[in-house]
Amino acid sequence: MPLFAAGLILPELSLTPLQVSSKNAPPAAASYSHAVKANGFIYVSGQIPFTAEGKPVEGQIGDRADQVIKNVLAILKDSNSSLERIVKVNIFLTDMGNFGAFNEVYAKYFSVHKPARSCVAVAALPLGVDVEMEVVALEN
Repeated sequence: MPLFAAGLILPELSLTPLQVSSKNAPPAAASYSHAVKANGFIYVSGQIPFTAEGKPVEGQIGDRADQVIKNVLAILKDSNSSLERIVKVNIFLTDMGNFGAFNEVYAKYFSVHKPARSCVAVAALPLGVDVEMEVVALEN
């Protein structure tokens, strides 16, 4: 039976996490799931700028940022969610000099819906990329 809170209908809670694998996002670079669904939430693993075929995206930071967001959205779609259901975004950049260019792309996707967000500088990211993004979303 669905739960009701603050005018929202929440899905039934499940104590068993469900792993999500998407054919529309790059293969996992290590031993992890694209996402895990638990208790009405979807936890999307960090996505890097690779295509669904596993090829790195070249070009400017904007090109790579766009691919990262597309990967996240593909996983959310395959997890029964969407951009509008994202509640938290974590962004990792190896160079904060890319902050402005990343934000230009980010704002194209998040112009109306603006989830909570963190953006931090890190020393390095997997496979030598310069940007990674993970999200938490609500299931539809």
